[in-house]
Amino acid sequence: MKQLHHTEIENSQKHFPITIVCDAIRTPENIGMCFRISESFGVEKIYLHETSPTEENRIVKKTARNTLAQIEHETYADFPQLIQQLKDKGNTIIGIEITDKSIAIQDFDFKNHHKIVLLLGSERNGIENINLVDKTVAIPMYGRNSSMNVIHSLSIALYEVTNQIK
Repeated sequence: MKQLHHTEIENSQKHFPITIVCDAIRTPENIGMCFRISESFGVEKIYLHETSPTEENRIVKKTARNTLAQIEHETYADFPQLIQQLKDKGNTIIGIEITDKSIAIQDFDFKNHHKIVLLLGSERNGIENINLVDKTVAIPMYGRNSSMNVIHSLSIALYEVTNQIK
């Protein structure tokens, strides 16, 4: 068995009808990793709040590696307005959040949704306008902790979504 170097691997380079909205995420490492994992899973676009660290931030650049130039992204100022625009374009807004109405992510049928927005809440407050989402999904956890890092959640969600719709 030989471990392969990244230059020896050719991915299928698929794109999926998935958009990521970062609701006021302020940690540069999380922004950089959002780009990196989103590019890995063929996400179409990322929206960042205007108060989030930008692609000019040294830590964002370092963490994202070369993916900043490989995935479309833009900033927004008005969260409710952005969500309404995305809904008007036929997107289903799915919050990755623990609520009293959350569906276990593995039980949610992503194939029934033509265009998907995965909404990530801030590290401190979660999704602040939770009433704007169409659905929420939660990742089952079995330890004592009830939450995980926002990018770890995104990684799990992107795996589940792309696994279902591929």
